[in-house]
Amino acid sequence: MNLKRRDFVPIAAAGLFASYAGVESWRKNARRLPGTSAVAIVKAAAYSDDLASRMLEGIRACGLDVKGQRVLLKPNLVEFDSATCINTDVSVVAAAYEVFKSLGASEVLIGEGPGHRRDTYAIAEMARYRGELSGFDDLFVDLNRDDVSPVEGFADRGRIYLPNTALRADLIVSLAKMKTHHWAGTTLSMKNYFGLVPGSVYGWPKNELHLVGIPTSIVELTRLFPRSFAIVDGIVGMEGNGPIQGTPKPVGVLVMGRDLPAVDATCCRIMGIDPGKIEYLQMADDQNLGHVDESRVEQRGEPIAAVRTNFQLIPAFHSLRLA
Repeated sequence: MNLKRRDFVPIAAAGLFASYAGVESWRKNARRLPGTSAVAIVKAAAYSDDLASRMLEGIRACGLDVKGQRVLLKPNLVEFDSATCINTDVSVVAAAYEVFKSLGASEVLIGEGPGHRRDTYAIAEMARYRGELSGFDDLFVDLNRDDVSPVEGFADRGRIYLPNTALRADLIVSLAKMKTHHWAGTTLSMKNYFGLVPGSVYGWPKNELHLVGIPTSIVELTRLFPRSFAIVDGIVGMEGNGPIQGTPKPVGVLVMGRDLPAVDATCCRIMGIDPGKIEYLQMADDQNLGHVDESRVEQRGEPIAAVRTNFQLIPAFHSLRLA
């Protein structure tokens, strides 16, 4: 079944208020993943650095092969404020496009569905994507308004409608921003997938995901898109009252890997946050979606201790601090 936007009938209101599927429902049938997951930490002091070379270093360290694949780059493009650093920097997106084309991907597109701004192209212009990404109009897809198809099984909902561009990709690259989040604790490669949920179907700021529950929705989207790779922009992150009203935090790293929970757990440790206290990471670990325990994450490149940069946390999250 393939739906055009004009054919879409909104989900019945009764379905919007189903009960939240809590942490215990994920723990019930949990089993442990074997092995370890590679996560690369690569230093990049500034956006003017040779980011393509840094990315290649991390991608090769993780053993990723994209030859002949259709790749969707999914940046974090949320809101715009020239005084801070809300979005994945355009230089990171440009470098990723160059790298994945050079590695033999058959197609590389860039797609985002912002949760706040309804005019995706306007925010892309403000964030300099349109002006600095060559061929932007041919490469960029507004995932909020893309044609959609149903996918069965999303938390306690029967189905979810997702953009066809994302569904047909062989690999989605989560080009996330390293940020704190005033509800989830952190927003990294997994939370970045909220931008894969179409606002034209579910509203702004992706209301259905909030009704289901933010941690549950993060985990479910990670489960639905297993063919993923993460490149987290930690060159300048955001601390404090993220993901929009925080303050810039220079860290000088790119964090990469195929196991999104492992990447996010590594980012937490870099930020001085205990990933064991982030609800969605524990849910993902219990649901066998990736590795969170440090003993199961094979760090490549820089050691965490060499780049650890404690992020300021809002008072509600002081208990997340890593010892």
